[in-house]
Amino acid sequence: MDSQGDRFLSRWRSRSWLLPACLLVTLILLAALAPWVSPQNPYDLASLDLRFSSLPPAWRFGPASTGSDPSPVTPRFVLGTDRQGRDLLSAILFGLRVSLLVGVSATAIGLLLGVGLGLVAGYFGGRWEAAIMRACDIQLSFPSVLIAMFLMAFWGQGLLKIIVAVGVVHWVLYARMARGQILVEREKDYIAAVRALGAGPPRIMLFHLLPNLITPILVVSVVQFASVVILEATLSFLGLGAPITRPSLGMLIKFGHDEFFSGHWWVWFFPGLTLMILMVAVNWLADALRDRFRLQQ
Repeated sequence: MDSQGDRFLSRWRSRSWLLPACLLVTLILLAALAPWVSPQNPYDLASLDLRFSSLPPAWRFGPASTGSDPSPVTPRFVLGTDRQGRDLLSAILFGLRVSLLVGVSATAIGLLLGVGLGLVAGYFGGRWEAAIMRACDIQLSFPSVLIAMFLMAFWGQGLLKIIVAVGVVHWVLYARMARGQILVEREKDYIAAVRALGAGPPRIMLFHLLPNLITPILVVSVVQFASVVILEATLSFLGLGAPITRPSLGMLIKFGHDEFFSGHWWVWFFPGLTLMILMVAVNWLADALRDRFRLQQ
């Protein structure tokens, strides 16, 4: 009985990444195909009609607001509309595109910057290692959101600016991870053999040390992606994130928060639910990948 339970548990752990991966791929496809699957283009002001403002979700029968002048429920708007008459489902899909774009781009920036500095610190050591590690310690002494807020307040709003700001904030974990791995690998015999054959530091770092970082980089990147999306949503909620012309999920939640006490619960609930589902899928996938690679080792 115990052996059957162990086999079931081992089989579940080896395949536990499939469900969050499918969920994440579904969200990515919905975001990528938003211009074709959305009922409305939320950026097209000509498509907005104030007659349909603050309508509840299509399945909710009853008045659209708490006022004395009830508006009929319109089946066209599955998740309802906001104050501007914007279809909430369309706004969520387009906002998901912005959040995923910022998440992927900022994660890539943090990965390249952090792994590069970690390779240099771990391979060369000495002053390079001391300088880079002290820079890590200084940045870790401040909250990430505080550093990102300072950068956005200095640079101003803009999609490219928030990608760079959030990416710069998230390089430290990659650098510390890469440095730790390189400190172990650089003392092994195959590195000494390659160095004896005349290979220079760039070749050793790129072709012999970097491949050993692929597995931990993959796991850390998935975890960092979730942190990046949450940080971008926080900045957007505070008014320092994506521009209002291209709202992300965080800004949609802010729009809903402004109507929190008006009874229009759907305006903040569904963007928040979408962000929560995205975070659950990403973190679940990170845990599953970590367990899978641990079992393989």
